[in-house]
Amino acid sequence: MSVFLFILTNNLIPIFALISMGFLIDRKFHLDVSTLSKINLYFFVPAFVFVNIYTTKIPLDMLKALAIVILILIINWTLGTVIGKIRRFDKGLTVAFINSVMFYNSGNFGIPVITLIYSSKPFIVNGETPYLDFALTVQVIVMIVQNLSVNNIGAFNAGMASGGAGSALKRALKLPAIYFVTAAFLFKLVPYDLTQFPLWPAFNYAKSGLVAIALLTLGVQLSHTKFQLKDFNVYLSAFSRLICGPIIALVLVLLFGIKGIMAQVLIISTGMPTAVNTALISVEFKNHPDFASQVVMVSTLLSSITLTGVIYLATRMFPI
Repeated sequence: MSVFLFILTNNLIPIFALISMGFLIDRKFHLDVSTLSKINLYFFVPAFVFVNIYTTKIPLDMLKALAIVILILIINWTLGTVIGKIRRFDKGLTVAFINSVMFYNSGNFGIPVITLIYSSKPFIVNGETPYLDFALTVQVIVMIVQNLSVNNIGAFNAGMASGGAGSALKRALKLPAIYFVTAAFLFKLVPYDLTQFPLWPAFNYAKSGLVAIALLTLGVQLSHTKFQLKDFNVYLSAFSRLICGPIIALVLVLLFGIKGIMAQVLIISTGMPTAVNTALISVEFKNHPDFASQVVMVSTLLSSITLTGVIYLATRMFPI
């Protein structure tokens, strides 16, 4: 119950408050959602991935976690593709469905949830939280992979909906995130602490602004969206994301022989709702933005229920 209440009060309520503000502001001022999505994808997202990659130390023992996260992406892509063929989606909807299953909210949703779990009972030992740093390191790896892929593979997928592979690649390469990723890794090799550079606070400010602006943008998009609460495909996507995701992670964790905290975090992280960036990309590439926006909303709401079950099972199946 404490986990459910935490997710509700610390994740869902703030998230839906910002989405609602975007919705109401658009109803009053009729904002341009395309402009807002460009601000996100060309400014806030690059700063976010650059700061996270540059400031995160990735120890070698995390390579297993990295491999699992990448395999989860591949399997989710396969799952989305198979469902799209079975349901006979058109090319655009298939791509939107794949993105909604592959990419999940591992940052502003995942990090607080992992922090709560490993800073509360039964993970407190003698008044301290000895497992928290390790758990957060695993989650940050998940977040980095997800951010890299959603802003590159996700954009490429969306571009494929309206053109061939060459055209999709060109459009994806126009997004600056991939170049900021490369720059972050290169700067890690430079013997200078970039956090001491006078412009570093500007990167931090931009990184911190992503969540609020992205959620406001989603609210603006939703004010243009015709809600279809009976759209089975939206619930199918949410089921694939919230239920199938943790099952896939469980199978991979067992196959790789991963145990303890790493196993728990990898399973829990895959139970997060669909990433807001999938909706932003759908808006930018004009690929079923209504479907993408509704999936983000529905999966976020339902995750408050499904995540409690995923957390319970993961922590008991893989004891410390």
